[in-house]
Amino acid sequence: MSAPDGSPVGAERSIGQLVASATTEMSALVHDEIALAKAQLKRDVKRGAVSGGAFAVAGTVLIFSLPMLSFALAYGIRTWTHWNLAICFVLSFAANVLVAGVLALIGVVFAKKAKKGKGPQKVAASVKETAGVLQNAKPHPRPAPVEDSLEAVARSSS
Repeated sequence: MSAPDGSPVGAERSIGQLVASATTEMSALVHDEIALAKAQLKRDVKRGAVSGGAFAVAGTVLIFSLPMLSFALAYGIRTWTHWNLAICFVLSFAANVLVAGVLALIGVVFAKKAKKGKGPQKVAASVKETAGVLQNAKPHPRPAPVEDSLEAVARSSS
């Protein structure tokens, strides 16, 4: 058996070899993570497209069935009330307009809430803030070498 860099397992490796091996493995890990994220994103987009297509077809079927609902409502009113058929169709139309108005009002309310939310702007600001913090981050500095060994002993024992 051998390590990823080709050296035998159990053999003593220098720190440089260990760092090189770790760097290579981290690079491979990052590349594999990116490939996994791409595959998952592709799968999710495909599912979303199928879902959107199904909703579009369902909406089309619903739109084409609305006239039948209007006729059924008009003839139902005629059967229950024995009113003139024209009045029943006007009432059916009024019911459809009322439903459309309520749905439009709900849409306006949700559009205003979505406009106030500013979710993507908050996320973008957070990402910029995180990037700024990471750019300013520096590795922990090593302590300066002490020239006098007596001071070093005194510091470590106190």
